[in-house]
Amino acid sequence: MKNNILLISLTITLLAIPSMSKAQNDKIDRARQLQMHNEIPGDAYLPADPQRQLTSPAYRFESSLFYTTQVNINSNGENILNDAANEPSMAIDPLNTGRIAIGWRQFDNVGNNFRQAGYSYTNDGGENWTFPGVINPGVFRSDPVLEADNQGVFYYNSLTSSGGNYFCRVYKSDDGGASWDLGTSAQGGDKQWMEIDRTGGLGEGHIYSFWTSYYSICYPGNFTRSTDGGDYYEDCISVDGNPYWGTMAIGPDGELYIAGAGFDDGIVVVRSDNANDPDAYVAWEYYTQVDMDGAMMAGPDVNPGGLLGQASIAVNHAPGSGLGDVYVLASVARLTNLDPGDVMFAKSTDGGLSFGAPIRINDDFSNSNTQWFGTMSVAPNGRIDVVWLDTRDAPTFSPLYSALYYSYSLDQGETWSDNELLSESFDPHLGWPNQEKMGDYFDLISDNDNAHLAWSNTLNGEQDVYYGRITPVITGNSSIEAENPIIALQASPNPCRGNARLTYRLAKSAHVSIVISDMLGREIANLVNETQSAGTHSIQLTDNLIGNGIFFCRLTSGKYSKTIKLVGLE
Repeated sequence: MKNNILLISLTITLLAIPSMSKAQNDKIDRARQLQMHNEIPGDAYLPADPQRQLTSPAYRFESSLFYTTQVNINSNGENILNDAANEPSMAIDPLNTGRIAIGWRQFDNVGNNFRQAGYSYTNDGGENWTFPGVINPGVFRSDPVLEADNQGVFYYNSLTSSGGNYFCRVYKSDDGGASWDLGTSAQGGDKQWMEIDRTGGLGEGHIYSFWTSYYSICYPGNFTRSTDGGDYYEDCISVDGNPYWGTMAIGPDGELYIAGAGFDDGIVVVRSDNANDPDAYVAWEYYTQVDMDGAMMAGPDVNPGGLLGQASIAVNHAPGSGLGDVYVLASVARLTNLDPGDVMFAKSTDGGLSFGAPIRINDDFSNSNTQWFGTMSVAPNGRIDVVWLDTRDAPTFSPLYSALYYSYSLDQGETWSDNELLSESFDPHLGWPNQEKMGDYFDLISDNDNAHLAWSNTLNGEQDVYYGRITPVITGNSSIEAENPIIALQASPNPCRGNARLTYRLAKSAHVSIVISDMLGREIANLVNETQSAGTHSIQLTDNLIGNGIFFCRLTSGKYSKTIKLVGLE
């Protein structure tokens, strides 16, 4: 009866709240979003038989920009067939950055949706990984979130659900994620997130967690903290603005920020200035509705049973003019152009009290591509890193194929580097473990030289979890970048069978050369060799220009060039 009253009350509340545009609202309304996206045990536990496991080579890729390797592997470094893994989170030891742990939702059988708390660890910066198994074998666990404190202790926050009730438990590891203790009850609820204060101030070592209030152990409470290193978690309180599907960040002075979807379009950002005081009752200074020209969504075509992604929030800790700036980012369904998913960014220079106009990070030309799982982090030197999955390179016969993309900003989010393609395209619908999703989020941690990524994909034909290391090529400062006449270059469809169209955009008039070559560097065709005006240009590739295999298209103008990979299919 209590649950029925709650559902009726929630439905009435949602009906009274301003909705999205009708076109977006037709896809999925907010009440249905909340009803769909909560972790409910389904299939019974079906243990895997290690003696009968089939294997295949694990996937690994390396270039000058990106290195990635599978982490859910057996003791021989091989992929385990017929399992699944998604929704990864990561912790890096600040005292020894070669020690990294990744946790995920582990499905021992691809045809069974019973999930457990999987984990893997490395001691050599991601070159070699060990997957010992799961925390609490046979216990339903989901929504993993990992963090580390300044002493190098790792924490693993894991959700379980039983009979409509939700409980979180936080496990600790003193050996870089190789082993975990029995855990501590940590209140909690669905889509929880965790953050640890590492500012060295009053709140040093505080652990904060928030979650969706409607699926909570302590409704309507959706926040807790530990001020003693995770031995005890306080009673729940409610977060002003009631954000959900979000993350947290801590500012230079220990101020706490929470960001998540709101019941109006956009993102809610909430701030507390006293959460770092162990003797204070946590209070919220204010919450701000951030215009992202869109709404976070559940159930998009690329990830039908999951989210378009969670909200990311980060604070700039780098000395200088950007110190304390607050950044928010999310993949949203746009309101002005009805694009199904763009990666949108907004910045606050006054501590989250107000935000500037949203900026689109993805630089594709189309309003029909989907950019999803947008994820952000900020390096200690202030560089902002963003990754996402992108359907812009999908072949026409499989329009949901997605590839990993990356962009960075060196000037507090005012301008952004050209989008960089990091991975091949893959089918996100492969290997679903009896649920139509590839999880709900990725995780990204930046240092001054690299961005470290925990992500999932199906590049080896099934759903698995990967570690990635992005090493951005910084070609100059913002003024030099502005001189580059080449804004973008893309091919669609890619991979292609027969016809494909090259499209590129120039910031100013320039002499342009476009050459296609094979993998051995032999020139296949010289498509353009002339001065062209600023604007968008396109070239139709003929049926016989490229055959089956991998080719490269290089656009050159003066000292600048941009190269993309073309995949030809029979």
